[in-house]
Order: sequence, then structure tokens, then C-alpha cells
Amino acid sequence: MRPETLLPLTLDEHRELGRELRRTSTRLRELCKMTVGAYGPNSHAAFSFAKAVESLERLSKDMQAQAAHDCPGLPTDHLYV
Repeated sequence: MRPETLLPLTLDEHRELGRELRRTSTRLRELCKMTVGAYGPNSHAAFSFAKAVESLERLSKDMQAQAAHDCPGLPTDHLYV
């Protein structure tokens, strides 16, 4: 079996993905706030939303590092975070 050939994202693809993740993060925070308002901060739903927000933040940081690796020498600062 041949090893899988990896094809990193281009700078434009990272820009597009960064925009989408920022939009998703904004919407997820809005939904989290609404859920906390409806069910309280100690509800299971609020806890799950908080974990989802944290996971998306971690993903964005990881993708920021990946963009710098994929596009050395190109302006990759603040694509995701």
C-alpha cells in the first residue's frame, strides 16, 4: 500500500476556512448565550455549548499554526484567531 499523498491548503483556502470558522464561532457564542439565558449556567446544555465553544477555539488555534506551516513566508497572521 502506498502512503497517502498530502496536499496542504493554499493561502486562499486558509483565508476562506478562517472566515467560516470565525462566523461559526460567532454564531455558536450567540447560541450558547441564549441557552444559558434559557436554562441557566449550570445546565447540561450550557455546559455542552461551553465545551463546543472551547473546542472551536482550539481548532482555530490549531488551524492558525497549520496555516503558518502550509504557507511559509506568506502573511498568515490572524487568519483564524
